[in-house]
Amino acid sequence: MAQSTSLEKIPVDQQDPIALKAWIKAQALDLGFSDCVIAKPDAQAELARFQEYLDRGYHGDMKFLEENLEKRADPTLLVPGTKSVICVRMDYLVETPKPRYVPNEPNSAIIARYARGRDYHKIMRGRLKILATKIREKVGDFESRPFADSAPIFEKSLAENAGMGWTGKHTLLIHKKAGSFFVLGELFSSLELPFDLPATKHCGSCTACIDICPTQAIVEPYMLDARKCIAYLTIEYQGIIPEELRQGIGNRVFGCDDCQLICPWNSFAKTTTIEDFHPRHNLDQVDLLELWDWDETTFLAKTEGSPLRRTGYQSFMRNIAIGLGNAPYSENIIETLTRTRIDYDEIVQVHIDWAIAQQQRKQ
Repeated sequence: MAQSTSLEKIPVDQQDPIALKAWIKAQALDLGFSDCVIAKPDAQAELARFQEYLDRGYHGDMKFLEENLEKRADPTLLVPGTKSVICVRMDYLVETPKPRYVPNEPNSAIIARYARGRDYHKIMRGRLKILATKIREKVGDFESRPFADSAPIFEKSLAENAGMGWTGKHTLLIHKKAGSFFVLGELFSSLELPFDLPATKHCGSCTACIDICPTQAIVEPYMLDARKCIAYLTIEYQGIIPEELRQGIGNRVFGCDDCQLICPWNSFAKTTTIEDFHPRHNLDQVDLLELWDWDETTFLAKTEGSPLRRTGYQSFMRNIAIGLGNAPYSENIIETLTRTRIDYDEIVQVHIDWAIAQQQRKQ
């Protein structure tokens, strides 16, 4: 019995690194992660490209991206003692979309697919903590820290360098057998594990994502101007959205999936096994006017534990107003916007006035 116990918990310095790495990957898959790779804690190669992005001002109001560049490039500065980064991903599609097809449903409110269920950051961090506990039970104490888009980390670069995929021309990570509809997480660790090798790139001459972008935010392959990106405008940006971009936004009220939907590699996209990603409150099939009926109390109640909280109520209504302006002509839309205009702040009112004018032009 004593021998059995000692075999179950071998100190980390006596572990076979290759076998331990394989065991960790198996545990990650058992926890619902779609993939797991081991990355070297080094993202220096990403720094020059990122600095160019910042210098061009493509990050818009996201000034936090200008901070902690050294830590982004060198994860050991963020978490001293880090010897390896356990990178994981989670698929989040509930159903596989029709290949290379962007739906046209102008009265519907389009919410990015990752945001229709529970906030993935909470799911990701929770499961990474469980993974760390499982490893600790096997090898004894070691230093670890989980992240899910929650710190200055070049997470795509780390995952790419360890073979989880390649960065597409839309700047998202693409996996050859699973497309790009997934989210990333990392467990920084003090374990000395063998690193995985990078994957090769497979975009070739394809420019589908660049061509489909409704606001032409992908200004060149592998370079995105966030100031034009619908995801940035509808989630991060709190101000008045430039008029020249409003028609392109269409009925996308939180994020945008167009560059992923059109990507040929998403013919191989996998559906999620995680219930938390399933849509709440019918957010996969909700009308613009139905969302316009939400007051702030309803918004807070229905977005509890949801990514939608990030944009805030007034900005969410701003986005819906743009969608209503872009919808087919409707006397009901004009009447509703006119009647409720007084309920919103000045920024939302600017977009309501624009929406009413857009509707009236369609009469």
